[in-house]
Amino acid sequence: MAGADLSTAPVIPAAANANLLTRARLERLAARAIAGFSWVFGLQVIPVIVVQSHHLNLVYTALVAAVLFASLAWLGVASLVGRTVHAAAIVFCIAYIGALVFWECGITDAGYFEGMRPWLWYLLTVATACAALALPFVWAAVYTVIAPVLYGVVLIVTGGGIDALQTAVLDALYAMIFASLLLAIMTMLRQAASQVDDRQAAALERYEIAVRAHALEAERVEVDAIVHDSVLTTLLSAASAQTVEGMRIAASMAQDALGHLDTSAPLAQPGRALDAIPMSRLRDRIISAARSFTVPFSIVPRVPGDALIPVSVAEALYSATVQAMVNSAQHAGGVLVRRSLAIEAADGGVRIVVTDDGRGFDISRIPPERLGLEVSIRERVALAGGEASIDSVPGRGTTVELCWTPDPDEVTQS
Repeated sequence: MAGADLSTAPVIPAAANANLLTRARLERLAARAIAGFSWVFGLQVIPVIVVQSHHLNLVYTALVAAVLFASLAWLGVASLVGRTVHAAAIVFCIAYIGALVFWECGITDAGYFEGMRPWLWYLLTVATACAALALPFVWAAVYTVIAPVLYGVVLIVTGGGIDALQTAVLDALYAMIFASLLLAIMTMLRQAASQVDDRQAAALERYEIAVRAHALEAERVEVDAIVHDSVLTTLLSAASAQTVEGMRIAASMAQDALGHLDTSAPLAQPGRALDAIPMSRLRDRIISAARSFTVPFSIVPRVPGDALIPVSVAEALYSATVQAMVNSAQHAGGVLVRRSLAIEAADGGVRIVVTDDGRGFDISRIPPERLGLEVSIRERVALAGGEASIDSVPGRGTTVELCWTPDPDEVTQS
């Protein structure tokens, strides 16, 4: 808006939201914690595998150990890069069940394992932890029962005797209790984090509404002032004009009043130099908004440049950028999606790019009643004298580019 002051619009402080417990941060933390915990147990079981391998089929031992440790390695890398975490954890869960099912087939010396735990025991808690991480609650609960019970059956079959039965029951109960506690903790944390995400999304929505209301109110005040100071005065002068000179003065005043109204029309003119702000101010405000989202946006290193941008243009670019980030946060996918934000100087103006590699969409299939792209981004930037382009491919992400350059005629006049 021509009369809107960007500095007085409400801003959500990024620092206030930096330490909030969100679902995205929780999932990252849980994945890395379980991956580290899994590798601690995995390294501890290697000496046991070496000792028991002399009494097991070599092909079985090599195949099972290779699959389990490869999936653990995959889980460790995935937890660091933030991709395919659930897939790695599910592979380990399935591989562990398969190892238990075929354990008896892999034994070559049955007498050795009487009264002794198989080396798979040391990875049972790892399997239930991976299930709590990757599976829906119901399936994770089922897994926390099936895996310990299956292990207990294996121990009874291969161990033999009353001692084996007692050990199997105790081990299975211990594994179930541990897995149930972990699943309960994970579920409660996820519910709490989801509530924070919902409240933060609602706060962002209320914030955008407040920004629009603030801009509209500022514009209304300016137009009211112009109407009062220019238009009414012109009408009174025209009504009292009795001579040719008086009529000429009234006509001149009318032209001035029309000029004032034209320059105050919402986003019709990019603005005057006196109504401009530095690009750094717009950049800082957009970055502050990006950091308040529950999904992370990586900020591309800044390109030097601090051109003056009309307040009306800055407000339009800011609102369109926030809308693009909101669309990405809501529709592109969760924390595993990579998102970036770039703000740079371009031809004396500014260029803003919001990118993600999420779900993407077919632009031609967006229904007309959805205003987030057409009105909130394209038309808003176009009315400010800029250009907005949206490029999206299903399954390959979305890129929103906003550009504004000053009108050469206005630069010459200023």
